Amino acid sequence: MLKSKEIANALYEIEAIQIRPDRSFVWTSGIHSPIYCDNRLTMSYPKVRKQIVEQFAEIINGMDEKPDVIAGCATAGIPHAAWLADYLDLPMVYVRSKPKGHGKGNQIEGKVEKGDKVIVIEDLISTGGSSIDSALVLQDVGAEVLSVIAIFSYGLNKANNQFSDANIPFTTITNFDILAETLVEKEEITEAEKVDLLEWRDELGNN
Repeated sequence: MLKSKEIANALYEIEAIQIRPDRSFVWTSGIHSPIYCDNRLTMSYPKVRKQIVEQFAEIINGMDEKPDVIAGCATAGIPHAAWLADYLDLPMVYVRSKPKGHGKGNQIEGKVEKGDKVIVIEDLISTGGSSIDSALVLQDVGAEVLSVIAIFSYGLNKANNQFSDANIPFTTITNFDILAETLVEKEEITEAEKVDLLEWRDELGNN
């Protein structure tokens, strides 16, 4: 059984996810946000990263088709892909955001062959663009992308639409809605603040 609330709480406790209902976080895009997510912090917490790997494996075990290869999105998806590949005893590759500027000019590091079934691992899905790009690179070399799996998603409609348009399945261990509900239960935010957070997300996702 997927432990979505447990992971959401763990991410909050280690401050990989921070919430400010006053929207005082400013993203690089200039958006004033009530949430900041940096799942790279999970690398420094062995217990949390192990829980994440176990949850990734739980999702994969529930799939009809199983992967031959685990692929990480550069850069934040790479460590989780490595831990998961080791946990499942599977080969691992990672996908650069663009081809390397020297040597062989590789965009995929590691060995993936035509027909290989691949799971793409990402730390965070916002609009989905970088994850989809990685999946398309793998498809271009003949791999079959079974799914993109991430730790956390904001739950933006734009991401849902982009994955649907690319015909690439995706899922996450936990998400913004689950986090908001968990924080209400912990009395970290009020029900009214939760409603405001979700309204902010829905408005952002429709832009």
